[in-house]
Amino acid sequence: MSIEKIVEQALQDGYLTPAMEAEVGRICDTASELMIEEYMALDRLMGALLTGEVVAVPRKQFINVMEELVLTESIARVAEIEATSDRTLDLGDIAAYALNRLPPLYATTEEGANYQRNRAKEDLHVLIAQCVSEAIAQNLDRPDFFPERQALGKNGSKEEMLSQVSSLLQAYAPSFEGQHAR
Repeated sequence: MSIEKIVEQALQDGYLTPAMEAEVGRICDTASELMIEEYMALDRLMGALLTGEVVAVPRKQFINVMEELVLTESIARVAEIEATSDRTLDLGDIAAYALNRLPPLYATTEEGANYQRNRAKEDLHVLIAQCVSEAIAQNLDRPDFFPERQALGKNGSKEEMLSQVSSLLQAYAPSFEGQHAR
């Protein structure tokens, strides 16, 4: 979106959102030189912000306390498993799997975050541990993929790709053509 369109939208809505502000910043940072129309639009926006015609929506800082609780539990469990075996687990995958099965606990202040932490430790610690355990089990059940694997047709011609597909079909479905050729 252009600076002019962003300013037009802000003037129409009466609000400059953080996303709009970020886009204007990105455009200004990446442009080697702004056009006169862009300077004029920015001037209009600045005037509207100063008069209150447009209000800048503040960025609200918030945290999901559940993320830190799940990460803490995941790190402890993964470290334990990796110390006693030769397995390497993907912490990000484990945390994401567990977080997708748990309720979010958002807070906007440190006081709210402490409340959410205490509530979760009392009411949800068993559920958090269970979800992390399921995530680890899923991660451990994942097959190991070998580095020699490569995407079909990634490096080569159409003929090479067809040859790769044909080889795969012969290896994994050797009687396929015989059944369907009748």
